[in-house]
Amino acid sequence: MANLIRIPGIGKTSLELLEAVGFHDAEALANAVTPDLARELERANAILKISKRTPGPEAIQKWIVAARELVGPAEQAVSHASHPVNYELNPQVHSMLASAPLAIPLPARTLVENQLGVADIPAAILLNRYAGDLDVRVEQRLPANRQPKPAAAPNTYVRIADQGQSRPEIDNSRFRTTGDLGDPSPKVAEIDLLPEIDRVSLIRTPRVATNKGRDPRSRWYIRGVLHSHPLSVYLGAVTTLLVLIMIPLAVISSALLLASVEIPARFGWVPEWLLVVPVALPLFGIAYLIWGLGGSCRICGQKLFMHRSHLKNSKAHHIRGLGYILPLCVQILLFRWFRCTHCGTPVRLKE
Repeated sequence: MANLIRIPGIGKTSLELLEAVGFHDAEALANAVTPDLARELERANAILKISKRTPGPEAIQKWIVAARELVGPAEQAVSHASHPVNYELNPQVHSMLASAPLAIPLPARTLVENQLGVADIPAAILLNRYAGDLDVRVEQRLPANRQPKPAAAPNTYVRIADQGQSRPEIDNSRFRTTGDLGDPSPKVAEIDLLPEIDRVSLIRTPRVATNKGRDPRSRWYIRGVLHSHPLSVYLGAVTTLLVLIMIPLAVISSALLLASVEIPARFGWVPEWLLVVPVALPLFGIAYLIWGLGGSCRICGQKLFMHRSHLKNSKAHHIRGLGYILPLCVQILLFRWFRCTHCGTPVRLKE
């Protein structure tokens, strides 16, 4: 597969945008349509905020032309696809449509019983703009109209059934009137929710007891979808916050210990136990590699506690001068819910 980075005009941000909409190589880009690709890139960039400016149709058209030159004319579209034909003006097509049966939608129960998906059902072709040759077959499949049967000759004798003799398979004693049934309204049985349905509702919204007595407008009100690994995200926030605090403390304590050795007259007050801070920093670094780098958003899958240079979501937790990661860790530890820095979706860590 040809790499997209070889195409002129595609930089790092453009490559991330193309991969976000599913174009991972030059072969896929060569088969793209400029208006559709421009619309998909605009929608992806509005959600992910990858680039400051979405590429325009002119730049996208240049990419597609360069990708087609890079891939070669091995798999080009059919030349007559751009000039569809209106077959509805054909008299044979009129005859075919007149004798065709009506299309009845498949009920949902049939799809479930046969394990069919929506993609498994073929889509009908549009005859008013169909590209290619059309094989039209008109056959007489309906049965011919039957001749009406001649009317039977009227009988002069009419046989009346014997009412005194009842059919043996019918028990007349079991017949009841509608008045004997009482209230005809059906009684709906109480059905407990399945565990799967209850689990889905719990993922979408928290329990009622979780936010009991809390103001929905405050930060203490837990909101968002439930994370699949809440404990891992919580430990990642703890270890990341400790590493962010330990790094400057380790630098300061190391400088003070070095000064106490070099200039004991002025820095003799520095205690020796400060050596614990720089020694403990690698241990916190290992914990960050285990939990901090593993924490990701449930929705977009982006890393939460690792810096990434791109435009963040407008709803992301941010403090000027401190960035995004430190406020995100504080939000998780205090309120047990957060907004993803990349997609802005609220995610909670508590049921």
